[in-house]
Amino acid sequence: MTHRKGIAVDVKNVADMSLEQRDRALCDLLNSELICALGCTEPIAVAYAAALARLVLGCEPESLEVGCSGNIIKNVKSVTVPNSGGMRGVEAAAVLGAVGGDASAALEALEGVGEADIARTRDLLAQEGYCEVTLIEGVPNLYIEIKAHALGHVAEVAISEHHTNVVRCTRDGVPANQLCPAARGGDVEDSCSGTCALMSAVQSAGDSDAPAAKPLEGLTLDIILDFVEGGDISGARESLERQLTLNTAISEEGLVNEWGAEVGRTLLATRGDDVACRARARAAAGSDARMSGCALPVAIVCGSGNQGITCAMPVATYAEELGIEDDRLLRALALSDLVAIHVKSYIGALSAFCGVVCAGCGAGAAVEWMRGGSREQVGATIVNTLGNVGGIVCDGAKASCAAKISAAVDAAILGADMAQAGRGFRAGEGIVMGTVEETIASMGYVGRVGMKDTDVEILKLMTGETRL
Repeated sequence: MTHRKGIAVDVKNVADMSLEQRDRALCDLLNSELICALGCTEPIAVAYAAALARLVLGCEPESLEVGCSGNIIKNVKSVTVPNSGGMRGVEAAAVLGAVGGDASAALEALEGVGEADIARTRDLLAQEGYCEVTLIEGVPNLYIEIKAHALGHVAEVAISEHHTNVVRCTRDGVPANQLCPAARGGDVEDSCSGTCALMSAVQSAGDSDAPAAKPLEGLTLDIILDFVEGGDISGARESLERQLTLNTAISEEGLVNEWGAEVGRTLLATRGDDVACRARARAAAGSDARMSGCALPVAIVCGSGNQGITCAMPVATYAEELGIEDDRLLRALALSDLVAIHVKSYIGALSAFCGVVCAGCGAGAAVEWMRGGSREQVGATIVNTLGNVGGIVCDGAKASCAAKISAAVDAAILGADMAQAGRGFRAGEGIVMGTVEETIASMGYVGRVGMKDTDVEILKLMTGETRL
């Protein structure tokens, strides 16, 4: 039996659920995915872990040890940490989180940092040996480990598999929820001002057998379309509306002001103002701002703000163009998100496969659906997109992510246009298989297994271990 937000579901496979169970399960899946994050999720996850470590330690650390998987190092290396005054890298994210991060805010842990926190972070980073970062091998692709030292004590926090999944949180080896009498039934407020309550909640989350982002078994495009077309989406309405609101705001910020490489602004200035260009530009602009440290929050999908933006902005743009009413827009957005989640579930949390391709598949499917496309045409849109840009590699979070988003959305719109015209890529052509589900699985295998060595070699190039 699995449990999501207090609802017991007696069957694990969504195909075996009643319609009511299916609707609740898919709404819960959307709610678990569409959480808010400030800035790129990998540096924010590092900052969150460091903020937890300081909280457990009870004071500012005298030194920090940070161990990360290769994919975390890759994704944090070149992206600007939000609210940091332009700092980049694992060290900056960890130290800023430890100095001024709010552990209770999770992926918005850096929202409240101020100039004094930034100045203190710069001072500590200038101290040789204050923060040591190492690569940890043999761990999940998404893995962060923090050791914070002070006054002869050490606090340890580990996050694994998804960005808020705390699997270890201790001081001197004692679990955080056992550190004071309040955690054993005393008066929390009087004993520790609520710290133990937070730690207990964190520890419980880390002990859970069903992490929030765990995909549903048996999910298919047909089940997603059944839900979108006739299901009860009310349980996820608030999350979907928030996704539109937040991700539209950062997109507009990226179009108005000079952020990153200004991919979105370049598209509008040079490619003509048709709906396809606007869809690409609005999606790219959100990433322009986000990758450059914009402090506006976004609603993420598949653990990624860039994917959350890519799922949302083309759908919103085409809905405006087509005059789509609000309920159908939200259903189209749910389709976009769920297709992205479905495709990404075959690949895993982080890999050398660029996740915006998954989000592009979702956006293209939703656009075709809003235009009245059949199920076959919606499926063909996904196949056409994967057959086109399935090979885009992830070489970390940075300014060029906006250009990759533009490419993925362009491929998705082309895929939808081809599907609408009855054209598409045939089974046996490359990784394209006989059905949409087989093609998704095929591309997932390439991303999960085939690109493992690619992932390693990209990291070696980025860190200078490999010299050309």
